[in-house]
Amino acid sequence: MATVPFSEARTHLTDIVNEVAYGGERIILTRKGKQLVAIIPLADLKTLEMIENKVDLEDAKKALRVIEKHGTVSWEDTKHELGL
Repeated sequence: MATVPFSEARTHLTDIVNEVAYGGERIILTRKGKQLVAIIPLADLKTLEMIENKVDLEDAKKALRVIEKHGTVSWEDTKHELGL
């Protein structure tokens, strides 16, 4: 994965975007030698979002199983427990 200083990226933004969009490259922008952000193809972003959605769904299903097994806590009990 290529790294490009942010200051350089400003002057070559069109080239960077083309490399990412059409070449499938992933580019990390740096500032003062530290990694700052990544520019990735849209397909990669969509894949990441699909993975996040799957993880969220699995977490929600797990939470529902816990509720089915242990029940829920009322809002009043929760406020009391938190001292609100």
